[in-house]
Amino acid sequence: MFLFPVAKRILFLETVFNYARRNQMQEEIKLMLSARFPLLWVVSPEEETAEELLCAAASAKKAQIYFWDFARGWSDSGGSSNAAKGNPMQGLERVIKASPETAAIFVMKDFATLIAPGTNGQIASNQLPIVREIKNLAREIARDRRTLVILSDQLRLPIELREETTVVDFSLPTIEEISELVDRLIGTKIKLGKSETREQLLKACQGLTRCRIARVLAKCLAKSGKVDETSIDAVIEEKRQTIRETGILEFIPVQVGLESVGGLENLKAWVRVREHSFSDKAREYGLPNPKGLLLAGIQGTGKSLSAKTIAAEWKLPLLRLDVGRLFGGIVGESESRVRQVIKLAEAIAPVILFIDEIDKAFANITSGGDGDSGTSQRVFGTLLTWMQEKTAPVFVVMTANRPEVLPAELIRKGRIDEIFWVDLPSQTEREQIFQVHLKRVRSDRKNFDFKFLASRSKDFSGAEIEQVIYEGMQQGFSRGEEFSQGDLLDSIADCVPLAQIAQPQIEALKGWAVRSGAKSASSQYSEVHQPELRMLEVDIED
Repeated sequence: MFLFPVAKRILFLETVFNYARRNQMQEEIKLMLSARFPLLWVVSPEEETAEELLCAAASAKKAQIYFWDFARGWSDSGGSSNAAKGNPMQGLERVIKASPETAAIFVMKDFATLIAPGTNGQIASNQLPIVREIKNLAREIARDRRTLVILSDQLRLPIELREETTVVDFSLPTIEEISELVDRLIGTKIKLGKSETREQLLKACQGLTRCRIARVLAKCLAKSGKVDETSIDAVIEEKRQTIRETGILEFIPVQVGLESVGGLENLKAWVRVREHSFSDKAREYGLPNPKGLLLAGIQGTGKSLSAKTIAAEWKLPLLRLDVGRLFGGIVGESESRVRQVIKLAEAIAPVILFIDEIDKAFANITSGGDGDSGTSQRVFGTLLTWMQEKTAPVFVVMTANRPEVLPAELIRKGRIDEIFWVDLPSQTEREQIFQVHLKRVRSDRKNFDFKFLASRSKDFSGAEIEQVIYEGMQQGFSRGEEFSQGDLLDSIADCVPLAQIAQPQIEALKGWAVRSGAKSASSQYSEVHQPELRMLEVDIED
């Protein structure tokens, strides 16, 4: 029988795996082989790396290892007709006929796609023979030295195989592994100068697979013959592309800091106190990593912008989670996606994970009326457990327009650090909002009476103030001249703020803020009701 050529693979494996971690993972697989686990489901975003580690484990156990894929069949059958290519049942027959006395690992790729359950969580009739044969085979080989391994990039496990299957997760490379990989790939060609620059490069590579790291560094070498400070931007762009491909996470460039936002003095102070809380010095001091916060308040008051400014203040990357895309049509897919999000966020850490309008995703959890066969409950449970037990420096920022519908267990202390209430802006804050926006569009104009504009826009949110400025500019543009304060006042008069349209809902929100003990994001008093405050510069999408 053909012994897969593992020596070359093991040599490459040692160049890209941190020794301690490689040995730990290899020992775990060896232990499973010694315990005669019949069926392993290996989940890895890097197929080749997983193959190499399996080869290393096989070599250590003096076991033969074979690979099957749908296009080429078994790796040791060449182009012969018995390669079982395109025929999974023939592929399994090879495992059945193998000697039970010979230690052998049979790695089958593409099987995850072939037996993935449908939208109702059930396998199709044409999948049943394959699943049944795997189940039978797992029972038989549990008593001998054969092991069946299914290798895939996602966990799409049929319910019928859950009892027989042991799941093994291969994570993305750690910072130590990235450092070793960079040294191996670049060697003396690396021209980073300062140690801080090297650290920035390594952190920029976090969250990328080994293949992508090698590819982007090779591109930098091909372009300029070296890797230096300018290469960091190329790595970040590669990371942005990788995150975009998930369809769930979005890498948001951070451009504005707290200094560009008026008001929110309490929130700003809270953020600045924790500016260095993710550093090694904080760990040595005994401080745990900050966990996260909830920004609750009225629509248009700048909650989304706050998440971006926190990321800028702490100089951390910002990932936005699209909760709507988190829920897949296939049963089990949503749970797989949330695990993918967690794994990627922890690989990139320290990072800020921004979950916008989380109330829309989990509003029906407490009533049990999700109507999705418990998918929301399972995803919510996975998220809760992770938020409680996570040790990676992932800071979660959640926003909610209807915080009263959120389950209490999501927003309790221990899962997040604080709840901030973001109210409508006060008179002083509205002045600052007008200053911020008008300075951005007309930095040379000084002839606006900000105090008067603020007094005429009582109960306006930051988003509404931004919109009336654009409307006033449109009026001036249509006349072919510069817009005036009169145009802004006309726009204010034509705009009916949400605070007047939805006054009962807003008063109810303010009542929740008082009952929940939420902190005011501002140090000033709102004119509408509570001693909680608002935001100045505003994200129009909030």
